[in-house]
Parts: sequence; structure tokens; C-alpha cells
Amino acid sequence: MDTDGPTWCVTGAAGRIGRVLRAHLSERGVPTVSLDVVECASAGPEDHVLRCDLRDLPELVTAFRGCSGVLHLGGIPDEADFHELADVNVVGTYHVLEAARRAGVSRVVFASSNRVTGSYPVSERVAPSDPPRPDGFYGVSKVAGETLCRLYADKFGLSTISVRIGSFEERPEDARHSRTWLSHGDTLRAFDAAMATDVHTAVFYAVSRNSERWWSLEEGKHLSFSPQDDASTFIAPEALTPDTLQGGAYADPAHSLDRMRE
Repeated sequence: MDTDGPTWCVTGAAGRIGRVLRAHLSERGVPTVSLDVVECASAGPEDHVLRCDLRDLPELVTAFRGCSGVLHLGGIPDEADFHELADVNVVGTYHVLEAARRAGVSRVVFASSNRVTGSYPVSERVAPSDPPRPDGFYGVSKVAGETLCRLYADKFGLSTISVRIGSFEERPEDARHSRTWLSHGDTLRAFDAAMATDVHTAVFYAVSRNSERWWSLEEGKHLSFSPQDDASTFIAPEALTPDTLQGGAYADPAHSLDRMRE
């Protein structure tokens, strides 16, 4: 799929990854429509900014018309009460996919998360083909999003690529990051690959080439994702006990219980 010329819509445009990705696309001259529920500045002369809520299907259909693809980054970005996650992350992702189908969009790139497998122990190397083991309700919402993407690819012919994003930081800061870090440069490489691949549907981990990483890069290779950075440039990996969960503090029961509604 050629990314030069066609317009791409970006949901969650005001978020951390959204801002970095939109600036990158603007530098490449890719026309974009940027959506968020909050105000955000335009990334360049070919970036059209709109306020839009993922819960409003008709608004999304209107926003997507004329777009070749959608980069779906929008949603609640961390653990929250399940009802909120279901409303925004699950129903919102359904709305994005359904709006894409109605608007004639060719591809949706879904920003999934490494948290869909955060309950695996650090002793295991995990691939996208392994069963999901989310470390919280946020991870569950991303599993649901990936499953919706697969349904729309299989049933309705929409091309969907799910990107399991690692720890998106300028620099790794702790023992977990030494395995999960995703540099800004490798983030852009991952989304470039997801946008341009000829593969119809796929799930892959977007993680830098960290020597101690927990996740397979093989699936990304099929999409021409080739990460270049390594957390060991900045931080030496600390030893972890084999039964430590990959989600770290995210897998702690309190991380979910503290966010539940009364």
C-alpha cells in the first residue's frame, strides 16, 4: 500500500504518540485529518484538525470520507474502570472500524498494547500467536480491539493491522523498560510499516531491538518493520526473578482495584 498521496486520518491526535506521528507524516507530506476530543494544534499545512468523539459513529463516518486509511490511536490510554474502557476503547474501536467500512476506507491501523500479554512471566518469549493474557482491564479492552479488527478483516474485507506498542519513551528508565522500550524512531518505523505493507491483516509487537526483550519480532519482519534502537545503549538490564510478570506494576491487583467505581 502506497502512503504517498492518500489522506490518512489519525484518532487520538493530541496524544503523545499522535503528536509525534503527525509531525512525522507532515514532514513526509502525507495529508492528514487529525481527530481528538480535545483541542490540538495542526501539525502542518496538510493537517486538517477536527474535534470528534469516538462514541459518535456518524461524526466518524463524516470525518473518514475521502481518507485512504485510519491510524486509530484514540481511547483511554491506561487502566480505568471497566465500564469506561468498554465505552471508549471497545465501543469506540467498533465505531472506528464500522465508520471506516461505511466511508470506504481501505485500512485501519490499530494502536494495541503490550499489555494484552502482561500476565506472562518474564521467563517466556511471547509471540502474537500466543493466547492473550492481559494484565488488567485496559489490556482486555485492547484484546477486544484486536478481535474486532480481525472480524472486520475476515468478514468485511477491511485491511487491519494491530500494533502492540511497547513502552513509548524518549529513553528507557527502569528494569522493565530495558525489555519493553520503544524509541520514538522505532515507533515511526513501526507505523510506516503498518501503513505501507501489502499484508491484509496482522498483529505485531512494536518494540525496539532490545537485547533482553520479551516479545518476538518475527511477525513485524513480514511487514518490513526493522527496529534500530536498543535500550542497552542507555540502561543495563537488571535481573528479574523468572515468575515476575511482564506487566510489572500494571499486573498488580491494586492497579485495577484502585480504579474501579464504587
